[in-house]
Amino acid sequence: QVSAKSPTGDALKYIAKYWEGLILFLDDGRIEMDSNAVERTIRPIAMQRKNALFAGHDAGAQNWAMLASLIETCKLNQIEPHNYLSSVITAIVNGHKQKDIDQLLPWNFKA
Repeated sequence: QVSAKSPTGDALKYIAKYWEGLILFLDDGRIEMDSNAVERTIRPIAMQRKNALFAGHDAGAQNWAMLASLIETCKLNQIEPHNYLSSVITAIVNGHKQKDIDQLLPWNFKA
């Protein structure tokens, strides 16, 4: 028996609550046992945002974080970042409607 308020008790409550999700990988071989692959993929995005904290100015840091996130999102969607940014800026300059801005997001982008 373990006290429900102990760290072990907390861990056992967590396991009981999420048991179905924790064993899902046993039934479906496509599901990874851990999230290491995902974490490795998103690490550059998180690092760029963290580095933006030291940009020296709040507005510059926000712009840097936004741009770094866009670039990494392009990479995740197999889009070459320079071509993407160039095409998006050109589309905006040529009058792309603001109501259709979702079309220019990296995961919707059609070069």
